[in-house]
Amino acid sequence: MTDLKGKHTLYICYFGLRQPLVQTQVIPYLQELAATGMRVSLLTFEPEFRDTWSAEQIEEKRVELLAKNIGWEALAYHKSPSAIATAYDIFAAARHIRKHIDADDIDILHGRVHVATLMGALARKYSKRKPKLIFDIRGFFPEEYTDAGVWPEEGTLYRSAKRVERWLLRQSDGFVVLTEKAREVLFPGSKESCRDTAGRPVEVIPCCVDLQTRFKGEQTDRETQKSKFGYEGRFVAAHVGALGGLYLTREIVDFLVAARERHPDLFALFLTQTDPGPVTERLKENGFSENDYFVGRVEASQVPEYLEASDVGLSFVKATYATLSRSPTKIPEYLAAGLPIIANPGVGDVDELITDDGVGVLIDSFDRGSYFKAIDDLAALGDISERCRETATRRFDLKTVGGPLYRRLYDRLFCNAGD
Repeated sequence: MTDLKGKHTLYICYFGLRQPLVQTQVIPYLQELAATGMRVSLLTFEPEFRDTWSAEQIEEKRVELLAKNIGWEALAYHKSPSAIATAYDIFAAARHIRKHIDADDIDILHGRVHVATLMGALARKYSKRKPKLIFDIRGFFPEEYTDAGVWPEEGTLYRSAKRVERWLLRQSDGFVVLTEKAREVLFPGSKESCRDTAGRPVEVIPCCVDLQTRFKGEQTDRETQKSKFGYEGRFVAAHVGALGGLYLTREIVDFLVAARERHPDLFALFLTQTDPGPVTERLKENGFSENDYFVGRVEASQVPEYLEASDVGLSFVKATYATLSRSPTKIPEYLAAGLPIIANPGVGDVDELITDDGVGVLIDSFDRGSYFKAIDDLAALGDISERCRETATRRFDLKTVGGPLYRRLYDRLFCNAGD
């Protein structure tokens, strides 16, 4: 094993620090790396930077992150016009990173997704010092945009993104993917050695949860939790995360309508940053009163409490080539709260998880018959809360799964072979 103490990694994240994803899926991982003795720095991109951050808030957050052994810097995120704004951010960031590579003795550039990795690759290309480059792929980015209808299939933007992706795959020294299916697509035959054909390390690291601090993994009385939110005696179906695009809002509501025929007391819980308008309108159209649902944003720290007051977690995502690479964050969160899952097949490794571990039900198709069958099959499983928590611990614990796999990847970057 390589001694990582003293090595300096710069994690490049094309999101804002306050976004829940950064709070739950970036900072906890960086803390795990910092625990090895590495120097850890984080670069984020803040929307409306000047208007939403004061000098005092910036300094306060820097001090807070330094207490976690993470250095933090931020650049402004530019939104529109989309392609031009992103190109501006890429080249501005590359210049910024290049200056820091030599000044701060950067050993590793860790890019989260394609855009951030491109920033690091360009910075390294024009720098005298050549740090290692990690491509944290997270998803099939070009296909996600075409599948969601943002880009036309085989259009100029898609073809340009694919060229960039191929270049990044050649330039990078190590890789993270979220699912076994993504590993097989991008790096066939790498499962046994955890290396690609060029000998570069490849790790499958699903989205994990912090079971020690955020989700305690303790047996919680669900009815007691429900009373905190006024859900006593109700069957609570929860959805966490975005709505629209690849996330099937219409199908989720249609499922809830069917579920109400089995559970007339059903309460629909949507914890989302997405505009609540479309989903609340559809719920009302289908007979849900304002006492039958909650749609809105809560702090990341509050999500566990809401899930522990729920009975089932829903994950309905459009199944496409792109979503083979997806590891929905909501899945380990549901399991950590002891929630069984109802999901559709064809998304990442979710099918195998539900089938092999017996932690929920897969729907056959998006129709009433399949919805009724899923609800009845879920009831037949009985109370599987403990099984769900055990699966979360075994497969998705940040401390015993996510953190060690990141450390192993970093170690392999500085080793010629083997573990």
